[in-house]
Amino acid sequence: MIENSKTYSYGPVPSRRLGKSLGINNIPAKVCTYSCVYCQVGKTTRKQHDRRFFYDPDNIFQDVQTRLTKTFRAFETVDYLTFVPDGEPTLDINLGKEIRLMKTLGVPVGVITNSSLIWRDDVREELGQADWVSLKIDSLEENIWKKINRPHNHLHFSQILNGIQAFAKSFSGRLATETMLVNGCNDNDDGMRETADFIRNLKPYRAYLTTPTRPPTEDWVRGVDEDVLNRMFHIFSAKVKQVEYLIGYEGNAFAFTGDIESDLLSITAVHPMRKEAVDALLSRAGSSWQVVDQLVDREYLAKTCYDGHDFYLRKFIPKNTGPDLLSLFKPTHDGLNPE
Repeated sequence: MIENSKTYSYGPVPSRRLGKSLGINNIPAKVCTYSCVYCQVGKTTRKQHDRRFFYDPDNIFQDVQTRLTKTFRAFETVDYLTFVPDGEPTLDINLGKEIRLMKTLGVPVGVITNSSLIWRDDVREELGQADWVSLKIDSLEENIWKKINRPHNHLHFSQILNGIQAFAKSFSGRLATETMLVNGCNDNDDGMRETADFIRNLKPYRAYLTTPTRPPTEDWVRGVDEDVLNRMFHIFSAKVKQVEYLIGYEGNAFAFTGDIESDLLSITAVHPMRKEAVDALLSRAGSSWQVVDQLVDREYLAKTCYDGHDFYLRKFIPKNTGPDLLSLFKPTHDGLNPE
């Protein structure tokens, strides 16, 4: 029996992917098709592959509508209503109805999915009603998929890949992909070139690269270092049109805003910056290279090299986080659930 007092929504929160996102919980916590080794919201407590009823769609709609009304009354904006529960949203057999209900509220609807059920015709049809969909594609190698995503044993990798291709061909909204890089698992150059080739053919609006930056489910899991992430970025960029990092920092607009430290951290959390580009930004801000040296010394920026050029990118977890910049590294809910 559904409790009418249950909360199905949260936010709005700043989202790297979608601006201001009002999140929707349509799945009980940690009910998922996968049990990813890198998941940062805990182990999957119920692994399943069959779609079923969880919550009354009307109750979810009423909760979201109420929160949205309160948000607008507070003169806040919402860019997307986003299905991003702490489990796999497509397990919800009422997802299609819920998307249709949300679209009556006049705000674009997004769904972040691990792609595991996209081989199903009904799931593709329902996801196709959304305005924005993010698909997870961590590897094109089945053994790596099994190692890091730990799928339900009734799922078949080739079916999922075929389903992803079919969905990308028919989807009229904005398609994004997300690839989580795990040290020693899917971070080799040849494997990532294969993954990038596959993603290129999907023609996504954005291809995101990320790596674990907070405690994962399994202790042995490690994120890749800045050198590897920078190299993978260039491998993807050679094949895919729009590639961005998704490594946790929810910064300002990616241009000079008057706060050069914040601007550098904001830009380098999305793209590596060549030394020449950093020089140009410093010049526009009337600042010196001392700003960069200080950020590197304080472990907010990392310097790395690729193809004979120096690059700077935001360091994932500063060791010497002080109170002045601590607020810049707060995680947001939509970054907590990589599954």
